[in-house]
Amino acid sequence: MSLQDVVIKSEYRSLLDNVAKNFYIPLLQQAVLYKRAVGFFSSSALVEISKGIAALVKNGGKILLVASPYLSEKDVEAIRKGYELKDNIIKKALLRELKVAKNNYEQDRLNLLAYLISDGVLDIKIAFTENEDQMGMYHEKMGIISDDFGNKVAFSGSMNESATAMTLNYETIDVFCTWKGEQDRIVAKENAFVSIWNDCEPNIRIIDFPDLKQEIIDRYKKLTPNFDIDKQEFGESVTKKLAVIKKHCGSVIPKNIKLYDYQIEAINEWEKHDYKGIFDMATGTGKTFTGLGAIARLSKKVFGKLAVIIVCPYQHLVEQWVEDIIKFNINPIIGYSASSQKDWKRRLEDAVRDQKLKVRNRDFFCFICTNATFSSDFVQTQIHKIRGNALLVVDEAHNFGAEYLSKLLSEKFIYRLALSATLERHNDEEGTAKLLSYFGEKCIEYSLDRAIEEKKLTKYKYYPVIVTLNDDELSRYSELTYELGKCLIKGKNGKVRLSERGKIIALARARLVAGVEDKITKLKEYIMPYLHDKHILVYCGATKLLSENQDFTSVDDDDLRQIDVVTDLLGNKLNMKVSQFTSKENVEERKILKREFADGDTLQALIAIKCLDEGVNIPKIKVAFILASTTNPKEYIQRRGRVLRLAEGKEYGEIYDFITLPRLLDDVPALTVDQMKKELSLVKKELCRAEEFARIAMNMVEAESVLDGIKAAYSINDNLITFEEDFDYG
Repeated sequence: MSLQDVVIKSEYRSLLDNVAKNFYIPLLQQAVLYKRAVGFFSSSALVEISKGIAALVKNGGKILLVASPYLSEKDVEAIRKGYELKDNIIKKALLRELKVAKNNYEQDRLNLLAYLISDGVLDIKIAFTENEDQMGMYHEKMGIISDDFGNKVAFSGSMNESATAMTLNYETIDVFCTWKGEQDRIVAKENAFVSIWNDCEPNIRIIDFPDLKQEIIDRYKKLTPNFDIDKQEFGESVTKKLAVIKKHCGSVIPKNIKLYDYQIEAINEWEKHDYKGIFDMATGTGKTFTGLGAIARLSKKVFGKLAVIIVCPYQHLVEQWVEDIIKFNINPIIGYSASSQKDWKRRLEDAVRDQKLKVRNRDFFCFICTNATFSSDFVQTQIHKIRGNALLVVDEAHNFGAEYLSKLLSEKFIYRLALSATLERHNDEEGTAKLLSYFGEKCIEYSLDRAIEEKKLTKYKYYPVIVTLNDDELSRYSELTYELGKCLIKGKNGKVRLSERGKIIALARARLVAGVEDKITKLKEYIMPYLHDKHILVYCGATKLLSENQDFTSVDDDDLRQIDVVTDLLGNKLNMKVSQFTSKENVEERKILKREFADGDTLQALIAIKCLDEGVNIPKIKVAFILASTTNPKEYIQRRGRVLRLAEGKEYGEIYDFITLPRLLDDVPALTVDQMKKELSLVKKELCRAEEFARIAMNMVEAESVLDGIKAAYSINDNLITFEEDFDYG
C-alpha cells in the first residue's frame, strides 16, 4: 500500500477532525520519510509527533525534526544585553520544556522517541531567526511525508504540535498531494525544509544540539520501546478503515510486489504528463508491472472511477497479462475468440452500462483483448458508449503505428499509456509519428545496457556463426536483387521507395536468406556440445528451403518448412527432447510447454518462430540458436531479450546468431566492383544486427574479431554500417 491508499482531505480543523487518528497515523503507516517543522520545541510536541511513527519505523523509515526554542522575555533580554552566551540560554530554554510524562501513554511515546534518537532514526535540529544583532523564533509549521513509491504529502498551517493545539485551540492545516497535481506546492515546501535543515536559508540559523538529544535519551529512555502504542491508544479502527479503502479503490499495488525505483520514476513522469505517455523499456525489465502500477496510480487519482482497456497483439500475451492483472486487485474481462470467458461480450456490455449509470461499487472495470478483438465492430461500439474516465493501455505499441490500428486511437481515452521495447517502427517514420502524437512523450527510456548493468537482466555471451549461400541460392539471390533494382520509385519528397511488386520481391529475397541450407548444417555442428543440456531455444524463420520449392514469391501453409527440418534434425536424428512453439499451439498447450521447458526433464529445447518475438516470458532460456535472419531492429532486439531474463541458477545467457553472407570470405577478393556492390546490402544489414549484439556481450572482443574479418573482406568501414531503408522489407 502507499500514501494514495489513504483518504486525505484538503483541509483539517482541530475541533472537527481527530487529526492524529485520521491524518498522521494513517499516512505514516505508509511512509518511509517524515520531515517536520513544529514551531516550538517541547515534550508535549514530541508526544504528538510520535503518533504514527512506530509504523514508519517498521517500514525502515526516518524522521527529521526542526523546532524553535520557546524563549521567555527574560531570555530575549539576556541575549540582547549579552549577559550570557546565546547558545547556553537557548539550551536552558529547551531543557525547560522537557516535562515529566503525565501518563503511561506519554511515557511510552517519549521512551520510543528516545530509542529512535539513540538509534539515529530520529534527528532533531533547532532553528531560530537571526538578523544582525536581533534574534527571533522560527515559527513555521509544515511537514512532508513520503512513501516508498515516490508519493508525497505536504501540509502546513497554524496547527502546533502540542496537546493543547490538537484538542483545545481551533487551528487548521492545509494538505497537498503529488498525485493530485499539486507537485509545485510540495516541491516548494520540501526545498524550503531542506534549505533550513542544511543551514542554507538566509536569516535562519540551525543548531545541532547533541546535548539536547542526549538529555532526551537520559530522561526518557527507560524501557523496551512499545511499537504497538498507536494500536493500544487508538484501537484497530485505522487499520480497518484502510482495509475498507482498499476494497473499493479499484486497482492497487499488492503488498508483496515492490516496484523498482526506475518503475516508480516512470509512473511519476506519466502522472506529470497528465497520465499520457510511453514506457520505452527493454524486454524483460518489467513493462507489465510498471503499466499495472500506473493503472493503480490513476485509479487512486480518480477514486476508482475508471474504465481500463488493455490491448495486446496475441492471445498468449493476453493470458500472460491476466496472470499479473489479478495480483493488482483487478478482475478483468478477457476478450478474444478463444477466451475462457465465453460470455465476455455480455460482461463488457454490462460493465460499460454500469459505469455509465454510476452503479455503486461498479465504477471500475478492466477489459483486456487482442489487437484483432479491439478492432472489431462490437468492441469499438462499446468503447464509444463509455462516458466516464477511460484509460487505453497498449502493449507492444509499435503495432498501433500500422494504418488500420492507428485509426482506432480514439479521443475517447483521455488517459493513455503505450508500452514497447521498440516503439520506433522500422522504415515507417509516419507510423512512429502517429504513436508519438497520440500517446505523448516517453516517460522512461530504460535501455538494455542499463538493465544489464543494474542486474535487472542477465549478462550474455555472443557467438556470430557465419553461414553462406550455396551456388543455387546465390544464383537465385542475384536474380532477385536484379529484379529488385527495377522496382524503385521516386516519391514526392525525393525519397526512393519500392513499388508493390518490389515489396513482394524483397520479401522473397528475405525468405531466401532466412532459409539457406547451410544454417541446418551449422546448427548441427554448434548444437553438439549441448546435446544433453536443457533450456535451449532454436529460433527459426517462417520460410522454406530452396531445395524443396523454387517459388519464393508465394506464401502458403508450408511456411514452417524450416522449423520442421530443424525439429527432425534435433528430435529424430540427434534424439533430443524437443517441441515446436508456434501459432498452432493453443493457450493451454503453451502453458504445458512452458512448464515442461522450465522443468527441463521432459523437454530440452523449444523450436519457435515469430510468435516468440513479442512479450512471451520464458526466463529459463539459457542458450539460443537464432537462425531467423532479420534486419528489423524491433524483431532482433526482442529475440535477444528472450535469453536475458533473470532465472535461478542462470549466471549468463548464450546466443548463437547465424550471420548469412553471400559467399565464403576467401572468395570475396575475386569479386568485381559491381558484384561487390550488389552483395554489400545484405552484408551490411547482417553486420548491423551483429554489431549491436556484440557491443555489450561478455565476450565482445571475441565476437568482434569475427565481424572484423567480414568487414575486412568487404572493405567496410565502421561508419558505413548503418540501417538502410532500400530493399529492406523482409
